[in-house]
Amino acid sequence: MSKKVIDFPNTYREFVQYFPNDHVCARYLEKLRWPKGFCCPACQTNGEPWRQTRCRLVCPACRHQTSVTVGTVMEKTRTPLTTWFEAAWHLTTAKNGFSAKTLESTLGVSYRTAWAMLQRYRVSMVRSERGRLVGEVEIDETFIGGVKEGGKRGRGSSKSIVVIAVEVKEPKGFGRVRMRYIPDASAENLHPFICDVVDRSATVMTDSWNGYNGLSKKKYRHKRTVLSSSDDPAHVAMPGVHWIASLLKRWILGTHQGSFAPAHLQSYL
Repeated sequence: MSKKVIDFPNTYREFVQYFPNDHVCARYLEKLRWPKGFCCPACQTNGEPWRQTRCRLVCPACRHQTSVTVGTVMEKTRTPLTTWFEAAWHLTTAKNGFSAKTLESTLGVSYRTAWAMLQRYRVSMVRSERGRLVGEVEIDETFIGGVKEGGKRGRGSSKSIVVIAVEVKEPKGFGRVRMRYIPDASAENLHPFICDVVDRSATVMTDSWNGYNGLSKKKYRHKRTVLSSSDDPAHVAMPGVHWIASLLKRWILGTHQGSFAPAHLQSYL
């Protein structure tokens, strides 16, 4: 694959010149998907396909019809490919992220279209083959949204609960991060998260919350810190988790003006 195919425009002016219409966008996707030439998904025959309207490709051997967008976030979309490409450029170059409302005004599309595009992109940006966290891993929960004044505080509040796992590097620094929205901080929700994202060889570091009890039975080395009896505050005893939680809250407050629906919180994470 040539370097020109892999590179993506750095500025908006370059983007407009590089992808002026849907035909160019479709050809770009073809080179990414089939770098050695078109391969029929039905009969695996290589060769130049017959080209029909609406970017449909027809295999000359078995007459199977397909499209370069089949199996992608752009499958069966009525939105022009240039709009999808422009949304991808804005999403990946914005330093503070992009909200659907901002994308709506930027692209000139409806809010529903902007929201749907962002949701699909966010899901596709997660690597399905990513490995589990290793080494020393801090795990704790943070609370997003809810009533600012009055009501319960902590794990019994009405806020949305996000559990965070962070690799701690030696002598300093942090590695990979995993986050998940959970309905409550019980062992029934915390343990599956830990088993999904943390390798059995890792050392799990948590506070003394009873939702983490029993991790040793799942073959984890479990290091507990009783914060009430510790001289260090929570953000000092477990700096990685609290640093990520602070960034998350700042991003939601800045990019989404502090507003989000709990049903879609996982895609934001």
